[in-house]
Amino acid sequence: MQSNNLTALFIAGNLFFFTLQAQAQPAEPRMSKHDYIDEFRDEAVREMHATGIPASITLAQGMLESDYGNSPLAKYARNHFGIKCHKGWEGPTFIQDDDEANECFRKYYSAFDSYRDHSEFLMTRDRYAFLFDLKHTDYKGWAHGLKKAGYATNPKYAPLLIKIIEENELHKYDRVKKIPEKETVAEVKTTKSYKRNEPIAQVPNVSAIDVSDNNIKFIVAKKGDTPESVAERFDMGRWQVLKYNDLLKGSRLIEGEVVYLQPKRNNAQEEFHTVTQGETVREVSQKYGVKMKTIYKLNDLSENESLQAGQKLKIRKMGSFGAMMTGR
Repeated sequence: MQSNNLTALFIAGNLFFFTLQAQAQPAEPRMSKHDYIDEFRDEAVREMHATGIPASITLAQGMLESDYGNSPLAKYARNHFGIKCHKGWEGPTFIQDDDEANECFRKYYSAFDSYRDHSEFLMTRDRYAFLFDLKHTDYKGWAHGLKKAGYATNPKYAPLLIKIIEENELHKYDRVKKIPEKETVAEVKTTKSYKRNEPIAQVPNVSAIDVSDNNIKFIVAKKGDTPESVAERFDMGRWQVLKYNDLLKGSRLIEGEVVYLQPKRNNAQEEFHTVTQGETVREVSQKYGVKMKTIYKLNDLSENESLQAGQKLKIRKMGSFGAMMTGR
């Protein structure tokens, strides 16, 4: 009996100690609205120039939907736009209550992936298509249009977005010219060492991240690269490398080929591509960063259909990037 009492006292003492220790941990500071804008404004501008979605709208939606980056969905799932799983989502998920209990939300490897997916979400849903006829400086039209299209159930959604935009002067980012891409980043295996002034070309196991014309991060495969090694190097899931590059399970990478680290787009900056001898749809897709399924759909091709030399392929879904940016 005495032994049981001592055990109970020991457990109770440990629980008390851990409770005090937990209470002593300082609370994680909230991200301020200014911190949020500083962190994500460049990404919003890049998305605007790649897709035509106003930077002010993207920022305001991110701020509102994520409570300025402080909501559980933003902190634990890096989901800044409240995008639910929906049919076809193959990535990680995060379950939380929303309009109903235990709803499925998309989970991302980084907040920037969430920004990319937000653009793709608006561009690939027919109910949002009319928004791209608006000028990218018409943030009020976009705000009311998003509510009309059913993006959110809150009846005050449009006024809330407009208030955030005007209080924080986010509309100034809608007039920002295309900003330079981030400096090229070198990813190096920790087991390797190199001198800081040594040219990257001379350093083994280094993959330089580049950015395509339509704002997709990619690397050029080196000898020995595999989907698994690329995924490990860039803290991604293997499924992401396969899906983003239209690779089948068991596929190997070829030295010198483009490997995208983000999803491809539904548009290229060019309107057409002229097929060369022996070229495949996947090769065209990788060249321009346009999804294969988009190329098939735009050109009414079947997946088993071979391309012919000289054939003209449409690779842009919407009228033109210039038209999207001027509102024509």
